[in-house]
Amino acid sequence: MSVLAWILAASIAGGALSLLAAAAFALTVRSAWITHLISYAIGALLGAAFLEVLPHAIEAQGDAGTVTSIVLAGILGFFVMEKLVLWRHCHDDHCEGHEAHAAKEDHGRSGLLILVGDTFHNFVDGVLIAAAFMQDVRLGIVTALAIIAHEIPQEVGDFLILLHSGYSRLKALAFNLLSSLATLVGGLLAYFALSALQGVVPVFLALAASSMIYVAVADLIPGLHKRTALAATLQQVLLITAGIATILLARFLVGH
Repeated sequence: MSVLAWILAASIAGGALSLLAAAAFALTVRSAWITHLISYAIGALLGAAFLEVLPHAIEAQGDAGTVTSIVLAGILGFFVMEKLVLWRHCHDDHCEGHEAHAAKEDHGRSGLLILVGDTFHNFVDGVLIAAAFMQDVRLGIVTALAIIAHEIPQEVGDFLILLHSGYSRLKALAFNLLSSLATLVGGLLAYFALSALQGVVPVFLALAASSMIYVAVADLIPGLHKRTALAATLQQVLLITAGIATILLARFLVGH
């Protein structure tokens, strides 16, 4: 397969297939299982970032200091972007960010915000997938797997918020499906842009790593701390380890 074909396949899998799996999951299984998916996704994201994406970025850039500086700037940038989204959504001092999504009478505002934010997020995912495949096919596969792993629990949450905001199941699925196409658009645009700017690929790899680290540490891990029982903690550790093991297995299966 050509690099472009890999990018197309991975972008479709990372977008539309993740959404369909999430919709099926949200409609057929207990919501308590979402926490299990989140723990697994944390391991997959951190494993991909530290075991695959960062080493390739450093190898391509040739300067570890430059790469880690980009990662640091990326984490700060994602923090600021998330703050801007929260500020845009909050209109008074009582808003607590994500808790605002739980308001029962928001007349669809939460759903609209989710769709806008998810579209941008999917576009960025497509860019990161393209950058990874253009560096190395194996890296692209591992990156796509990590993105799919965290997209499914995220899409489950988004799908449930849309239903809670008054969207019908069919409309929630249709709007989320349109949003997921942004992954494909981002992948295609990045492929043609990065083909002419190969020197920028390591920068995007570093940003991919910072995105994975930020999502895992800032967005997903805090939710796990709400379950403090020893059994729940052990379960979380095992599932995070399973996520990391999946990345190691993917490395083995697709070759070195």
